[in-house]
Amino acid sequence: MNLPLFLSRRIYNGEADNSNATDGQPQNRNVSKPAIRIAVVGVAIGLAVMIVTVSVILGFKHTIRDKVVGFGSHIQVANIVSMNTMSEHPICIDDSMLQVFNGIEGIRHAERYAITQGILKTDSDFLGIAIKGIGPEYDLSFIKENLVAGELPLFCDSATKYPLVISQTIANKLRLKIGDRVFAYFINDEGVRARKFNVSAIYQTNMSRFDDFYCFSDIYATNKINGWFTDQCSGAELLVEDFEQLEATNRNVIKTVNRTIDRYNNVFSSRTILETYPQVFSWLELLDINVWIILGLMVVLAGFTVTSGLLIIILERTRMIGILKALGARNTTIRKTFLWFSTFIIGQGLLFGNIIGFGLVLLQKATGIVTLDPQTYYVSEAPMELNLLVIILLNVATLLICVFVLIAPSYLVSKIHPARSMRYE
Repeated sequence: MNLPLFLSRRIYNGEADNSNATDGQPQNRNVSKPAIRIAVVGVAIGLAVMIVTVSVILGFKHTIRDKVVGFGSHIQVANIVSMNTMSEHPICIDDSMLQVFNGIEGIRHAERYAITQGILKTDSDFLGIAIKGIGPEYDLSFIKENLVAGELPLFCDSATKYPLVISQTIANKLRLKIGDRVFAYFINDEGVRARKFNVSAIYQTNMSRFDDFYCFSDIYATNKINGWFTDQCSGAELLVEDFEQLEATNRNVIKTVNRTIDRYNNVFSSRTILETYPQVFSWLELLDINVWIILGLMVVLAGFTVTSGLLIIILERTRMIGILKALGARNTTIRKTFLWFSTFIIGQGLLFGNIIGFGLVLLQKATGIVTLDPQTYYVSEAPMELNLLVIILLNVATLLICVFVLIAPSYLVSKIHPARSMRYE
């Protein structure tokens, strides 16, 4: 039989230890209820805060990442000149080249795009914009998720009715609504070209760096405006199967595509979304520092409250410790007894902490009760993402760290003398 575990259970359940009894009746069958409650509350609050913090940071990072990827994909393949300059240069990507992209290990989808820059003008205002032309193979799930008005047109690569999908920001600035017709002007070496677009849909992502100027139309329309051949475009966007394997997949793309020459003697090159928007992803990585600081503070809180509770309980049980020593129990056995007892307290705190943490996260996911300023945080409500593996690791780490910090205080039992302790009041 595991004596320390048996004794700790009896003490925790308040069913044994009459060492404080007089006249054969127990004076206090439960050990230091206030100390235990404070320790349980400390652990519960610490774990709940850690769960909420990790859920918010994961949700925020993945939400922002998905928005950036929605505009630029995971990997871009384009003309090497475009990669090193601010101007758009065409590259030939036909159906056979798309099949090559889709056949690369780690790639789940490939799609073409063409960029052109111009000016939208109404009777009262004008605004510089970039129109991204997309074809029928383009994955529209991101645009659909952020659509606020209208319906997406059928994007085509062989003809066009000049549809235009604009952001809510652009619509507000130019006072445009669904069904309006608006002139766009494009300037190149051949002069000024004017086209009349039809506003088909309006989206909103709250990412100002994109919403301020990004529009969508047919790839056929942008190619005609740029004066490119029908088999040319600005490049291809590649979506990977696993973002965590982005660098490995990009190496496969580099081996297959980079330095390939198309029929017009243009050279292919590629880059990842991390290289395209390094500032955004560097900023997201800085959030991890905040997470570690909060986790550290909460673990300190939990450890401090449990340590305080253990010391109080040891002092309360001085007579019991003396009796056990008089009966031949070793210091190690008594220390293990109180460590097991502390483990029960920590476990109870972890249980309540999980209930509170999960409850708050699910409440926010269901109601969005905590709102944010989208101009500052790029989201209108605090995003939450539950990761069971991370939460399990938080529970295990909290338990192990709290038990570890209790090892030193548990040595207090070795200072208790049996003869004096049994007279202790």
